[in-house]
Amino acid sequence: MNAAARPDFSRARILVAGDVMLDRYWFGDVSRISPEAPVPVVHVKRTEERPGGAANVARNITALGGEATLLAVAGSDEAASSLERLLAAERVKSSLHRDAGLSTTVKLRVIGQQQQLLRIDFERPPSPRALAAKLDEYERLVDGADAVVLSDYGKGGLERVQEMIVAARRLKKPVLVDPKGWDYARYRGATLLTPNRVEFREVAGRWSDEADLARRAQKLRAELELEALIVTRSEEGMSLFTAAESRHEPTQAREVYDVSGAGDTVIGVLALMVGAGADLPAAMRVANHAAGIVVGKLGTAVVHREELVESLAHHA
Repeated sequence: MNAAARPDFSRARILVAGDVMLDRYWFGDVSRISPEAPVPVVHVKRTEERPGGAANVARNITALGGEATLLAVAGSDEAASSLERLLAAERVKSSLHRDAGLSTTVKLRVIGQQQQLLRIDFERPPSPRALAAKLDEYERLVDGADAVVLSDYGKGGLERVQEMIVAARRLKKPVLVDPKGWDYARYRGATLLTPNRVEFREVAGRWSDEADLARRAQKLRAELELEALIVTRSEEGMSLFTAAESRHEPTQAREVYDVSGAGDTVIGVLALMVGAGADLPAAMRVANHAAGIVVGKLGTAVVHREELVESLAHHA
């Protein structure tokens, strides 16, 4: 597959599992400071809801023409119902295991004059029973996927991630993991890990130059028995490390407006490219273009196929 050509993801079937959340936005005007405390008063004019976390990965996949099946645990609440409705509208096949003891993770952002003023999080970890039911369904679904994405936001939905990696690799399915936390041993045996610059530094330590970065990345890749590691480096672009090579792609961002959700876009595009038969250097190049587009949008957003084709053609 030529990454510079018009990418066709229509036959790529991606299974996405992990932590889902509902992103809520309250948009308003700020014209005064509260008399009760030195904080701005936001007069809310408009509200919006978007799928977040693993759900945002799935909607990025369908926005580009791929097929996404989303498997996750959510609460038996209004937020989960909203998530299901939003995902259905974006052609995502969702299977949310409802846990009555769980509150669906909600991130509420208050935006005034296009600036985020406040974020409020509502969350609680899922029960072992709900996670066991999800694992059973995962093992049934994984055989029909071209690639698997495990999206870890540290909310407990990937408590059994090692079993999920083993199940997929047993069937020779590529497994792409967006990691969280410092214990990367739990991701051992995955095909690809995609930490961002800050996450990688927490695990591998600070590097002095590009050669030192490559040494640390290759050491971690070998220790975890990964086929590849891609470090997303914000304004510095992305770096790919495999047993055969180290390769860097400079950023394609024209304007950075909001980086929230950019990692979801990156791993979604990587999975589509791998699922469609591309090699990892080509996959990283296209994902880098997608990241450059999505950071120019506010909030958890998606990249559409037409935007990606235009960016690839512009830099061909």
